[in-house]
Amino acid sequence: MRRIIATYSVVAGSLWLAACSGAASPQGPSVAPPPGLGASRCGADLQQRPWCDTRLDAAQRTALLLDAMTLSQKIALMAGDNPTSVINGMPATGVVDGIAELGIPTLFMSDGPVGPREGRATAMPSPMALGASFNPALAERIGATIADEVRNKGNDLLHGPTVDVMRTPLSGRAFETFGEDPYLSSQLAAPWVIGAQSQGVIANVKHFAAYTQEGQIGVPPITALIGGRQLVNAIIDERTLRELYLPPFESAVRDGDAGSMMCAYHAVNGAPTCASAALLQRVLRDEWGFDGFVVSDYYLAVKDTVLSVRNGLEIEMPIGTFYTPLLLELQVRSGLIDEALIDTRVGNILRTLLRFGFFDRADFVADDTRIDQDAHAEVARDAAEQAMVLLHNQRALLPLDLQRTPRIAVIGESATRLPNGGGSSAVMPFTFVTPLDAITARVGSAGTVRYASGESRDDAVALAADADIVLLFAADNASEGVDKRCLSLDCPLLGSSAQDRLIDAVAAANPNTVVILQVAAPVLTPWRERIGALLVAWYPGQESGAALVRVLWGDTDPGGRLPSSFPVAETDTATAANPLRYPGVANQVLHSEGLLTGYRWHDAQGVEPAYPFGHGLSYARFDYSGLQIDVGSAGDRIDARFSVRNSGTRAGWAVPQLYLGLPSPADDIPQPPRVLKGFDKLWLQPGESRRVSLALDARALSYWDVASGSWRIADGCYRVEAGASSRDLPLQTRVLRRDGADWQVGGC
Repeated sequence: MRRIIATYSVVAGSLWLAACSGAASPQGPSVAPPPGLGASRCGADLQQRPWCDTRLDAAQRTALLLDAMTLSQKIALMAGDNPTSVINGMPATGVVDGIAELGIPTLFMSDGPVGPREGRATAMPSPMALGASFNPALAERIGATIADEVRNKGNDLLHGPTVDVMRTPLSGRAFETFGEDPYLSSQLAAPWVIGAQSQGVIANVKHFAAYTQEGQIGVPPITALIGGRQLVNAIIDERTLRELYLPPFESAVRDGDAGSMMCAYHAVNGAPTCASAALLQRVLRDEWGFDGFVVSDYYLAVKDTVLSVRNGLEIEMPIGTFYTPLLLELQVRSGLIDEALIDTRVGNILRTLLRFGFFDRADFVADDTRIDQDAHAEVARDAAEQAMVLLHNQRALLPLDLQRTPRIAVIGESATRLPNGGGSSAVMPFTFVTPLDAITARVGSAGTVRYASGESRDDAVALAADADIVLLFAADNASEGVDKRCLSLDCPLLGSSAQDRLIDAVAAANPNTVVILQVAAPVLTPWRERIGALLVAWYPGQESGAALVRVLWGDTDPGGRLPSSFPVAETDTATAANPLRYPGVANQVLHSEGLLTGYRWHDAQGVEPAYPFGHGLSYARFDYSGLQIDVGSAGDRIDARFSVRNSGTRAGWAVPQLYLGLPSPADDIPQPPRVLKGFDKLWLQPGESRRVSLALDARALSYWDVASGSWRIADGCYRVEAGASSRDLPLQTRVLRRDGADWQVGGC
């Protein structure tokens, strides 16, 4: 199919610019929606096409259009029509042909979470990096920026954001998540959706739900043989689903008004997610009030025709296998599917498209010249800076000072390329300056920069020994379709990681070694005590070079905090050494750890992480004081207030965090020791103090009560803790709740 190119004028919305040496607050103006979008594609003859009357609401127009459609026309909208476009994103990742005689335009769908995979685009930092930013305002601007490019490449729907909660750092798509915490993921999901949909495209939130693994021994980005995503059944109790895996999706729907949802490849509790009445109907539509349409993941996500139609799937992608016109029409003619149900499914599609103005504008233009590449690069650079996490900084080695360390050795082949995740997030950047080139340009004639790839360890060691400081780049590989085999930087079949050995050897030759990790998710750091500094850049996107030199030289502060814990050893995760939990046995994956994943598992088991959730150093220094708790008069709200002061000599980012330890209402209803319930992000000048106010509403105070099928607040003692990370909480108090409503601060 050839894309129709129409013309219209779109003025780019305002984009958030970077925090620089006197960095701005993360707050900023919202991105403006696209203005007038040209003539209606529906048609002007309202007698022939009454559903084109914009004076009617979307529901009325949908009813009129459905009445005019034949069964075959309705069925034609329930599956994609291009089997190969998913491979290279051309003419779009997915295509659903329109029906010209009814004024129904063709629907074009695009990847994805880090940018459109359709020619060249702005390669944003990974969603894990965005999670590290702890910045909802940034999430909105990234969503808007990606959607602007999706629109200017001629697409109507964007496959993103990915809001799955990371269960294991081995996951091949861990980089696509916002991390291991449902609250953090929820706070980023809705703004991302709002930003994307402000550009006139429909966000397609994925992968609903509890999609946590690709499987072992596979062919990325297709499938894996052991615990493969298309085959596994995740066995998860209701409380764990509600408290851990569903909240980010709920936020995207309730707070973000997401227009569409993508169901995943796997099954949950025996039901394929694309045919799950519990997920697609009871939770998504009946409880959350979702009013959009559901799209399947691409190839092999749909397992059944009748159950999928009955239970809530509108569109199978990229083509119909179970939703072929022949199969659907046969099921209707045989009575297994009522035509009224087809009307419901197609009605959900049409009503959503009408609500988003899809019929009432010209085609979006596929024209890269309409993309403001400079402005988008600025967003990408700022995001990379805000995501970088300084985990270790012995003797204040960073920021760099060329007068103190003019001879710089850059080591590691990943200093010369762009590490990124494979699969639907494999974006080809508009432009890319390598970290090595950016460092060389920054140093100029003020010092010397010499490079070794590290392929010869002896050469790298010799170079390091003759330098004032070493910048050693290390990276992993991660891709959709297969999980990592281990948590080391690389996973040889025999022996230790080559990159780990390189880091050890270089650090032994020069203790002023700064390791810069460009990784998908947490990795093992066995050399951490023998190096000078450790900076995690994640997959930093196309502006990694520019962002790195600004952070390394202190033009701005490393703004990130860990969205996922770094374990000490391979066995220090909730799913390790238990094949029933991961990768599963006979394709059955038992989530017997329940709520205890990530930092919750470390805390409950008394396991010390290498670096805890929420941790990250600044070039500034912050003090926390004055925790004050106020209880709402209705007994369903707690307000926490405390002060954060920059007692250092440099401006920097503070990320104050609030954790809550809930009481267990019964012995068989355990609670994690603490869970994140609030955070803020503050740019503070030296000596500046800010009062932080974080509200804990009824939902934040509640647990999912399986017996009643509802959220409930338990009586008992609540621990309120505030500070810089999940393991650095200097401010603590307790609040007692009795008799269903009576709260007493410090009463337990």
